[in-house]
Amino acid sequence: MAERIVSLIYDKIAFIGLGLIAGSMAWATKRAGAATTISGYARSEATRETTRRLGFCDVVTDTAAEAVADADLVVLAVPVGAMGAVMAEIKGALKPGATVIDVGSVKQAVFDEVTPHVPDNVHFVGTHPMAGTEHSGPEAGFAELYDNRWTLIVTPEGADAGVVDKVEQYWAALGAMTDQMDVQHHDRVCAVVSHIPHLIAYTMVGVADDLRRVTDSEVIKFSAAGFRDFTRIAASDPTMWRDVFLTNKDATLEILGRFTEELFALQRAIRTGDGDHLFDYFTRTRAIRRGIIEAGQDTDAPDFGRGAAR
Repeated sequence: MAERIVSLIYDKIAFIGLGLIAGSMAWATKRAGAATTISGYARSEATRETTRRLGFCDVVTDTAAEAVADADLVVLAVPVGAMGAVMAEIKGALKPGATVIDVGSVKQAVFDEVTPHVPDNVHFVGTHPMAGTEHSGPEAGFAELYDNRWTLIVTPEGADAGVVDKVEQYWAALGAMTDQMDVQHHDRVCAVVSHIPHLIAYTMVGVADDLRRVTDSEVIKFSAAGFRDFTRIAASDPTMWRDVFLTNKDATLEILGRFTEELFALQRAIRTGDGDHLFDYFTRTRAIRRGIIEAGQDTDAPDFGRGAAR
Protein backbone atom coordinates (compact mmCIF):
# COMPACT_ATOMS: atom_id res chain seq x y z
CA MET A 1 0.00 0.00 0.00
CA ALA A 2 1.44 3.35 -1.06
CA GLU A 3 1.86 6.11 1.54
CA ARG A 4 -0.03 9.32 1.00
CA ILE A 5 2.09 11.81 -0.94
CA VAL A 6 0.99 15.42 -1.32
CA SER A 7 3.00 16.75 -4.24
CA LEU A 8 2.95 17.08 -8.00
CA ILE A 9 2.54 13.64 -9.56
CA TYR A 10 1.18 14.29 -13.07
CA ASP A 11 1.52 17.53 -15.02
CA LYS A 12 -1.87 17.23 -16.74
CA ILE A 13 -4.80 15.01 -15.78
CA ALA A 14 -7.87 14.61 -18.01
CA PHE A 15 -11.23 13.34 -16.79
CA ILE A 16 -13.67 11.80 -19.28
CA GLY A 17 -16.98 11.86 -17.42
CA LEU A 18 -17.62 14.54 -14.81
CA GLY A 19 -19.87 13.02 -12.16
CA LEU A 20 -19.43 12.29 -8.46
CA ILE A 21 -16.31 10.14 -8.82
CA ALA A 22 -14.44 12.39 -11.27
CA GLY A 23 -15.51 15.56 -9.50
CA SER A 24 -14.30 14.24 -6.16
CA MET A 25 -11.01 13.10 -7.72
CA ALA A 26 -10.51 16.55 -9.25
CA TRP A 27 -11.24 18.36 -5.98
CA ALA A 28 -8.89 15.99 -4.12
CA THR A 29 -6.23 16.47 -6.81
CA LYS A 30 -6.38 20.23 -6.30
CA ARG A 31 -6.25 19.80 -2.54
CA ALA A 32 -3.11 17.65 -2.86
CA GLY A 33 -1.43 19.74 -5.54
CA ALA A 34 -1.04 16.49 -7.51
CA ALA A 35 -1.43 18.07 -10.97
CA THR A 36 -0.61 21.34 -12.69
CA THR A 37 -3.63 21.27 -15.01
CA ILE A 38 -6.94 19.42 -14.89
CA SER A 39 -9.08 19.11 -18.02
CA GLY A 40 -12.46 17.50 -18.37
CA TYR A 41 -15.12 16.42 -20.81
CA ALA A 42 -18.69 15.11 -20.53
CA ARG A 43 -21.13 14.35 -23.34
CA SER A 44 -23.83 16.51 -21.77
CA GLU A 45 -23.52 20.22 -22.47
CA ALA A 46 -25.36 20.90 -19.21
CA THR A 47 -22.77 18.88 -17.28
CA ARG A 48 -19.93 20.73 -18.98
CA GLU A 49 -21.48 24.10 -18.12
CA THR A 50 -22.02 23.05 -14.50
CA THR A 51 -18.40 21.91 -14.26
CA ARG A 52 -17.18 25.23 -15.64
CA ARG A 53 -19.23 27.02 -13.01
CA LEU A 54 -17.97 24.82 -10.15
CA GLY A 55 -14.34 25.13 -11.22
CA PHE A 56 -12.91 21.73 -10.33
CA CYS A 57 -11.49 21.50 -13.88
CA ASP A 58 -9.17 24.20 -15.18
CA VAL A 59 -10.37 23.54 -18.73
CA VAL A 60 -13.62 21.93 -19.88
CA THR A 61 -13.57 20.97 -23.55
CA ASP A 62 -16.30 20.22 -26.06
CA THR A 63 -14.72 16.96 -27.26
CA ALA A 64 -13.02 14.07 -25.49
CA ALA A 65 -10.03 14.27 -27.84
CA GLU A 66 -9.39 17.89 -26.85
CA ALA A 67 -9.53 16.98 -23.16
CA VAL A 68 -6.92 14.19 -23.38
CA ALA A 69 -4.46 16.05 -25.62
CA ASP A 70 -1.05 16.19 -23.86
CA ALA A 71 -2.50 14.59 -20.72
CA ASP A 72 -0.13 12.47 -18.64
CA LEU A 73 -3.03 10.71 -16.90
CA VAL A 74 -6.47 10.08 -18.41
CA VAL A 75 -9.30 8.95 -16.13
CA LEU A 76 -12.23 7.08 -17.69
CA ALA A 77 -15.11 7.98 -15.35
CA VAL A 78 -18.04 6.93 -17.51
CA PRO A 79 -20.46 3.99 -17.03
CA VAL A 80 -18.79 0.61 -17.53
CA GLY A 81 -20.82 -0.10 -20.65
CA ALA A 82 -19.47 3.02 -22.37
CA MET A 83 -15.77 2.65 -21.62
CA GLY A 84 -14.81 0.68 -24.70
CA ALA A 85 -16.43 3.21 -27.03
CA VAL A 86 -14.78 6.12 -25.19
CA MET A 87 -11.36 4.49 -25.41
CA ALA A 88 -11.84 3.92 -29.14
CA GLU A 89 -12.79 7.60 -29.49
CA ILE A 90 -9.73 9.02 -27.71
CA LYS A 91 -6.98 6.57 -28.64
CA GLY A 92 -5.69 8.65 -31.53
CA ALA A 93 -5.36 11.77 -29.36
CA LEU A 94 -3.42 10.20 -26.47
CA LYS A 95 0.08 11.40 -25.69
CA PRO A 96 2.84 8.79 -26.10
CA GLY A 97 3.70 7.44 -22.66
CA ALA A 98 0.38 8.53 -21.15
CA THR A 99 -1.38 6.41 -18.54
CA VAL A 100 -5.11 5.65 -18.77
CA ILE A 101 -7.05 4.44 -15.74
CA ASP A 102 -10.71 3.58 -15.27
CA VAL A 103 -12.76 3.89 -12.10
CA GLY A 104 -15.41 1.28 -12.84
CA SER A 105 -16.58 -1.28 -10.28
CA VAL A 106 -16.24 -4.16 -12.76
CA LYS A 107 -12.89 -5.07 -14.25
CA GLN A 108 -13.03 -8.12 -16.56
CA ALA A 109 -15.58 -6.47 -18.85
CA VAL A 110 -13.67 -3.19 -18.81
CA PHE A 111 -10.41 -4.93 -19.69
CA ASP A 112 -12.13 -6.85 -22.50
CA GLU A 113 -13.61 -3.67 -24.00
CA VAL A 114 -10.82 -1.14 -23.34
CA THR A 115 -7.49 -2.90 -23.82
CA PRO A 116 -7.96 -3.66 -27.55
CA HIS A 117 -8.01 0.11 -28.14
CA VAL A 118 -4.98 1.01 -26.00
CA PRO A 119 -2.07 2.11 -28.24
CA ASP A 120 1.26 0.32 -27.82
CA ASN A 121 2.87 3.48 -26.42
CA VAL A 122 0.13 4.07 -23.80
CA HIS A 123 -0.28 2.35 -20.41
CA PHE A 124 -3.59 1.12 -18.99
CA VAL A 125 -4.24 0.33 -15.32
CA GLY A 126 -7.59 -0.58 -13.78
CA THR A 127 -8.58 1.19 -10.56
CA HIS A 128 -11.70 1.00 -8.42
CA PRO A 129 -12.27 3.50 -5.60
CA MET A 130 -14.43 1.82 -2.96
CA ALA A 131 -16.18 5.05 -2.05
CA GLY A 132 -19.28 6.92 -3.12
CA THR A 133 -22.62 8.33 -2.10
CA GLU A 134 -26.15 7.95 -3.42
CA HIS A 135 -25.77 11.31 -5.19
CA SER A 136 -24.56 11.75 -8.75
CA GLY A 137 -23.49 14.52 -11.09
CA PRO A 138 -20.75 17.15 -10.91
CA GLU A 139 -22.30 19.01 -7.98
CA ALA A 140 -22.10 15.87 -5.81
CA GLY A 141 -18.29 15.76 -5.74
CA PHE A 142 -16.16 16.71 -2.71
CA ALA A 143 -12.45 16.40 -1.93
CA GLU A 144 -12.80 14.18 1.15
CA LEU A 145 -14.62 11.30 -0.57
CA TYR A 146 -11.54 9.07 -0.76
CA ASP A 147 -9.98 9.86 2.62
CA ASN A 148 -9.12 6.57 4.37
CA ARG A 149 -11.10 4.56 1.81
CA TRP A 150 -9.71 1.75 -0.29
CA THR A 151 -8.92 1.95 -3.99
CA LEU A 152 -8.27 -1.40 -5.66
CA ILE A 153 -5.56 -1.47 -8.33
CA VAL A 154 -6.08 -4.10 -11.03
CA THR A 155 -3.26 -4.44 -13.53
CA PRO A 156 -3.21 -6.07 -16.96
CA GLU A 157 -0.64 -8.79 -17.61
CA GLY A 158 2.80 -7.28 -18.23
CA ALA A 159 1.95 -3.87 -16.76
CA ASP A 160 4.90 -1.55 -16.14
CA ALA A 161 5.68 -1.65 -12.38
CA GLY A 162 6.80 1.98 -12.35
CA VAL A 163 3.55 3.10 -13.97
CA VAL A 164 1.49 1.10 -11.47
CA ASP A 165 3.47 2.54 -8.57
CA LYS A 166 2.81 6.08 -9.81
CA VAL A 167 -0.92 5.35 -10.06
CA GLU A 168 -0.84 4.14 -6.46
CA GLN A 169 1.01 7.30 -5.42
CA TYR A 170 -1.69 9.37 -7.08
CA TRP A 171 -4.51 7.61 -5.25
CA ALA A 172 -2.58 7.93 -1.99
CA ALA A 173 -2.31 11.68 -2.62
CA LEU A 174 -6.11 11.76 -2.91
CA GLY A 175 -6.31 10.28 0.59
CA ALA A 176 -6.99 6.65 -0.37
CA MET A 177 -5.44 3.41 0.79
CA THR A 178 -4.54 1.05 -2.04
CA ASP A 179 -4.33 -2.68 -2.61
CA GLN A 180 -3.69 -4.76 -5.72
CA MET A 181 -5.90 -7.61 -7.00
CA ASP A 182 -6.13 -9.75 -10.09
CA VAL A 183 -9.13 -9.13 -12.29
CA GLN A 184 -11.20 -12.24 -11.51
CA HIS A 185 -10.69 -11.91 -7.75
CA HIS A 186 -11.65 -8.23 -7.93
CA ASP A 187 -14.96 -8.95 -9.62
CA ARG A 188 -15.83 -11.70 -7.12
CA VAL A 189 -14.93 -9.57 -4.09
CA CYS A 190 -16.96 -6.64 -5.38
CA ALA A 191 -19.94 -8.88 -6.08
CA VAL A 192 -19.91 -9.78 -2.36
CA VAL A 193 -19.23 -6.39 -0.78
CA SER A 194 -20.96 -4.06 -3.25
CA HIS A 195 -22.96 -5.50 -6.13
CA ILE A 196 -25.21 -7.98 -4.32
CA PRO A 197 -25.91 -5.55 -1.43
CA HIS A 198 -27.08 -3.02 -4.02
CA LEU A 199 -29.25 -5.64 -5.73
CA ILE A 200 -30.80 -6.59 -2.38
CA ALA A 201 -31.44 -2.93 -1.55
CA TYR A 202 -33.13 -2.32 -4.90
CA THR A 203 -35.23 -5.45 -4.35
CA MET A 204 -36.28 -4.59 -0.79
CA VAL A 205 -37.34 -1.08 -1.73
CA GLY A 206 -39.21 -2.54 -4.70
CA VAL A 207 -40.98 -5.03 -2.40
CA ALA A 208 -42.07 -2.20 -0.09
CA ASP A 209 -43.41 -0.33 -3.10
CA ASP A 210 -45.35 -3.40 -4.24
CA LEU A 211 -46.96 -4.06 -0.84
CA ARG A 212 -49.92 -1.78 -1.27
CA ARG A 213 -51.09 -2.66 2.25
CA VAL A 214 -48.17 -0.48 3.40
CA THR A 215 -48.83 3.01 2.16
CA ASP A 216 -46.15 5.33 0.84
CA SER A 217 -46.62 7.65 3.79
CA GLU A 218 -46.12 4.79 6.26
CA VAL A 219 -42.96 3.63 4.52
CA ILE A 220 -41.55 7.15 4.76
CA LYS A 221 -42.88 8.00 8.23
CA PHE A 222 -42.00 4.80 10.07
CA SER A 223 -38.80 3.77 8.28
CA ALA A 224 -36.35 2.14 10.66
CA ALA A 225 -32.62 2.57 10.20
CA GLY A 226 -32.29 -0.64 8.18
CA PHE A 227 -34.88 0.38 5.60
CA ARG A 228 -33.44 3.91 5.44
CA ASP A 229 -30.07 2.38 4.53
CA PHE A 230 -31.77 0.31 1.84
CA THR A 231 -33.32 3.44 0.35
CA ARG A 232 -30.01 5.28 0.48
CA ILE A 233 -28.27 2.50 -1.45
CA ALA A 234 -31.19 2.09 -3.86
CA ALA A 235 -30.98 5.79 -4.74
CA SER A 236 -27.69 5.19 -6.58
CA ASP A 237 -27.28 5.96 -10.27
CA PRO A 238 -29.45 3.47 -12.24
CA THR A 239 -27.36 3.64 -15.42
CA MET A 240 -24.19 2.73 -13.56
CA TRP A 241 -25.79 -0.18 -11.71
CA ARG A 242 -27.53 -1.53 -14.80
CA ASP A 243 -24.12 -1.74 -16.46
CA VAL A 244 -22.50 -3.27 -13.37
CA PHE A 245 -24.92 -6.20 -13.26
CA LEU A 246 -24.84 -6.82 -16.99
CA THR A 247 -21.03 -6.75 -17.13
CA ASN A 248 -20.29 -8.66 -13.91
CA LYS A 249 -22.89 -11.29 -14.63
CA ASP A 250 -20.92 -14.44 -13.70
CA ALA A 251 -19.65 -13.26 -10.32
CA THR A 252 -22.98 -11.66 -9.45
CA LEU A 253 -24.97 -14.82 -10.24
CA GLU A 254 -22.46 -16.96 -8.31
CA ILE A 255 -22.77 -14.86 -5.15
CA LEU A 256 -26.52 -14.38 -5.62
CA GLY A 257 -26.90 -18.16 -5.70
CA ARG A 258 -25.01 -18.46 -2.43
CA PHE A 259 -27.13 -15.68 -0.91
CA THR A 260 -30.31 -17.49 -1.96
CA GLU A 261 -29.10 -20.69 -0.25
CA GLU A 262 -28.41 -18.77 2.97
CA LEU A 263 -31.79 -17.06 2.77
CA PHE A 264 -33.59 -20.40 2.35
CA ALA A 265 -31.74 -21.76 5.41
CA LEU A 266 -32.88 -18.77 7.49
CA GLN A 267 -36.42 -19.12 6.13
CA ARG A 268 -36.45 -22.76 7.25
CA ALA A 269 -35.10 -21.83 10.71
CA ILE A 270 -37.89 -19.28 11.16
CA ARG A 271 -40.55 -21.72 9.94
CA THR A 272 -39.33 -24.54 12.23
CA GLY A 273 -38.66 -22.29 15.22
CA ASP A 274 -34.92 -23.02 15.23
CA GLY A 275 -33.87 -20.17 17.49
CA ASP A 276 -30.39 -21.59 18.08
CA HIS A 277 -29.60 -21.43 14.35
CA LEU A 278 -30.87 -17.85 14.12
CA PHE A 279 -28.92 -16.73 17.22
CA ASP A 280 -25.68 -18.37 16.08
CA TYR A 281 -26.02 -16.95 12.58
CA PHE A 282 -26.75 -13.41 13.79
CA THR A 283 -23.87 -13.60 16.30
CA ARG A 284 -21.40 -14.60 13.58
CA THR A 285 -22.54 -11.91 11.17
CA ARG A 286 -22.58 -9.26 13.91
CA ALA A 287 -18.83 -9.73 14.28
CA ILE A 288 -18.32 -8.63 10.67
CA ARG A 289 -19.92 -5.27 11.46
CA ARG A 290 -17.55 -4.82 14.40
CA GLY A 291 -14.62 -5.63 12.13
CA ILE A 292 -15.67 -2.92 9.66
CA ILE A 293 -15.79 -0.32 12.46
CA GLU A 294 -12.44 -1.44 13.87
CA ALA A 295 -10.90 -1.14 10.39
CA GLY A 296 -11.99 2.52 10.27
CA GLN A 297 -14.40 1.97 7.36
CA ASP A 298 -17.48 3.19 9.24
CA THR A 299 -18.52 4.52 12.63
CA ASP A 300 -20.74 3.23 15.43
CA ALA A 301 -22.25 6.70 15.91
CA PRO A 302 -26.06 6.98 15.73
CA ASP A 303 -27.21 6.52 12.12
CA PHE A 304 -23.59 5.48 11.44
CA GLY A 305 -22.71 9.16 11.17
CA ARG A 306 -24.80 9.49 8.01
CA GLY A 307 -27.15 12.14 9.34
CA ALA A 308 -24.62 14.79 8.32
CA ALA A 309 -23.23 12.88 5.32
CA ARG A 310 -23.27 14.49 1.93
